[in-house]
Amino acid sequence: MTRLTVGLWLRQLVFGFSLSCLLLLSGCITNGSTAGNTLTVATEPTFPPFEFQSASGELQGFDIDLMNAITQSAGFKVKYQNMPFAGMIPALQAQTVDAAVAAMTITAERAKTISFSRPYFKSGLAIVTRTDNQNITNFDNLKNKTIGVQIGTTGAQKAKSIPGSEIRTFDDSPLTLQALINGNVDAVLNDQVVILYGIKSGNLKGLKVVSSLLTEEFYGIPTPKGSPNLQAINQGIETVLKNGIYAKIYQKWFGIQPPQLPEKSPIENQAAEKGVSQLFTSLSIIFKSLPTLLSGALVTLELTAISVLLGMIGGTLIGIVRLFPTPPLPWIARAYVDFFRGTPLLVQIFMIYFGLPALAQNFGFTFTLNRLAAAVIALSLNSAAYIAEVVRAGIQSIEPGQAEASQSLGLTSVQTMRYVIFPQALRRMLPPLGNEFISLLKDTSLVAIIGFEELFRKGQLIVAENYRSFEIYATVALVYLFLTLLSSQAFSRFERSLNPIKENTKR
Repeated sequence: MTRLTVGLWLRQLVFGFSLSCLLLLSGCITNGSTAGNTLTVATEPTFPPFEFQSASGELQGFDIDLMNAITQSAGFKVKYQNMPFAGMIPALQAQTVDAAVAAMTITAERAKTISFSRPYFKSGLAIVTRTDNQNITNFDNLKNKTIGVQIGTTGAQKAKSIPGSEIRTFDDSPLTLQALINGNVDAVLNDQVVILYGIKSGNLKGLKVVSSLLTEEFYGIPTPKGSPNLQAINQGIETVLKNGIYAKIYQKWFGIQPPQLPEKSPIENQAAEKGVSQLFTSLSIIFKSLPTLLSGALVTLELTAISVLLGMIGGTLIGIVRLFPTPPLPWIARAYVDFFRGTPLLVQIFMIYFGLPALAQNFGFTFTLNRLAAAVIALSLNSAAYIAEVVRAGIQSIEPGQAEASQSLGLTSVQTMRYVIFPQALRRMLPPLGNEFISLLKDTSLVAIIGFEELFRKGQLIVAENYRSFEIYATVALVYLFLTLLSSQAFSRFERSLNPIKENTKR
């Protein structure tokens, strides 16, 4: 093969690779746009009766039936995409979905970043408490109480106006209500129709709705700014309202005739900022958010340090027990390690915070865990399983002759482990222990699922207010990067300080 032929072949290869990358990138970018006559619609199937899954796993609910009717009348097909409520507006901003149906209230703040359809539902917030709670009968009784809300909702905004209250945010409605059932919160602010449906269906036992509606709200179908599908969606809503299909769907899910709806949104859709103005706005948002994010970073460091310390104590004991020559203790230690390494940390957090109180109630007594205790217990137990394997491997890496020589000098087994084996093993264990610390530091973001306000949760709460997801999450990522680099440097210095060769060289 000549040099010219090789050069031509290389150019063709590079061109083909570049073209493939461009086509792939183009496919990723246009993934959320309308392909032909199909709308990609985000929904969260954890909000009955608006959207939820049947026993067979099929999507159903008022919103689903209505969206199907709207798209059918407008000549579209629909493809649903499951997504957390807090992630829908960022997804619409990124145009990875064409619309969303999630009983989303039309608000002025949301209208700055997305465009709403005309209202399709009238609702309002209500107070939910346990049936045995006689102290909360109206909104004023919520003062100095612990309030549960779903992140990014109008209930979360309303709760901020309650004097002296402690607000706990959760990722979806079922988690919020489960926290109320378990006694972790005193009351919940949620959409009235959702709670009444849950109580009527028997899915929410032990809860009641108190007082009258706190707000009057209208739901709309959100779309990206400048969406070409908005006009067709509005036309579809108007059609189903006029031909009686809307009334039939409403009657099916709520058993009454629907109320009158306004023809236009009570909040005008606003134009999005562009260019230099948007850049300055982004920088301003980042600088304003930094103090809050840094306070969350401090909580993250504290949570990591406490969990690693407890994990070190537990992991060291479990690692040593695994080296015992006779059962059953080594078997129990092995089962512990296999369980906590073989199951997701997120599941373990759910089991401890939501599962244990629910299990206790089945035995007739009340047992609750605050968020800090649940987070520390879950992270420590998980960390101990990984540290146990590091300790076991570190001890086994020391040559058996070391122990034999120590015993020949008259040292006991405990003295041999304390003065001979463990100091040498510690130097070998330090790099993987550093990796475990850094991994745990990042894994603390998972406790946001129970409303613990560490770094990631602080970022989520900020995004829920201003909907500037890229700026805030990019800043959160940089803070995590700074923390991990700082931790890595600290462990590297500590590792060098324990190096006997380096110390002898200095002398």
